[in-house]
Amino acid sequence: MNSNLLFDFTVNKETNTIHVKREFVANLHFVWDAWTKPELLDLWWAPKPYRTETKSMDFREGGYWHYRMIGPESDCHWCRADYEHIDKHVVFSGLDAFCDEEGKVNPDFPRSHWTNRFSENEDVTTVNIVIAYQSLADLEKIVALGFKEGFTMALQNLDQYIEAQFKLRAEMKTSTKERVCTYLNFPGNTEEAFLFYRSVFKTEFTTGGIKRFGELPASADQPPIADTVKNMVLHVELPITANHMLMGTDAPKEMGFTVTQGNNMHISLEPVSRAEAKRIFDALSAGGTISMPLQDMFWGAYFGSFTDKYGINWMINCLAP
Repeated sequence: MNSNLLFDFTVNKETNTIHVKREFVANLHFVWDAWTKPELLDLWWAPKPYRTETKSMDFREGGYWHYRMIGPESDCHWCRADYEHIDKHVVFSGLDAFCDEEGKVNPDFPRSHWTNRFSENEDVTTVNIVIAYQSLADLEKIVALGFKEGFTMALQNLDQYIEAQFKLRAEMKTSTKERVCTYLNFPGNTEEAFLFYRSVFKTEFTTGGIKRFGELPASADQPPIADTVKNMVLHVELPITANHMLMGTDAPKEMGFTVTQGNNMHISLEPVSRAEAKRIFDALSAGGTISMPLQDMFWGAYFGSFTDKYGINWMINCLAP
């Protein structure tokens, strides 16, 4: 954890509450996602050496998150969080409890009421947490179980996840200058192809060389990376004739992709602004088929892809803030 980040943990026995105030070096949307998307919560919520595994999650008022924490000896603790109030990117609250595999609340342990409030200041997000208990005895029981130590470790896990994510973003994001590139998809032999292209054009890979799927900490839109995929190419860039940029990636069948002639090449546009990116995307995709709507991606871009009404594949990849 960055020692300059605020971390305040206070137990108030007069009101039967725990107050936690914690800063994270990431923007509000990023931190909100980390607290509300199951595939991200699974990466950090459990204190080491435990890990979190979500069984189901319905993040809405009246919905709940059902998960378990699995220990190094395969010991298992089931929990659920019932959501009461959600104001997106501002606050969410609800009841947390130990339960069984079917979600039935365990009455031997106290329930806690969480209110998590989010605020942002210059790309540092603060999460203010108030955890309330029905009685002092309930509060003291949770404290005695080591809640402070365990929750502190979990928050440090989130620090590590943020650091890994932004390291990868910094390596992959280069310039906000507008450009046109050619993007190639391969069924698993991107590295072989780009080593060949490099020998022909006698240039060198940019953005730190070949990036692999195994370097990717997490993706909100994909399941965990399979071991057979981790060494495949996530992204590579090679300047060719007239400094035109040739980019490429593997499109693994394990992740649901099928590479065929026709979908293995895209024209990739990098507009100078998000407004221009949206204008081009909306105009070019009219009458065509959108494969991915414009959205913020983990590498720091505003990205979308589609096939236009003439069957030509396009990507819009805006790196401007």
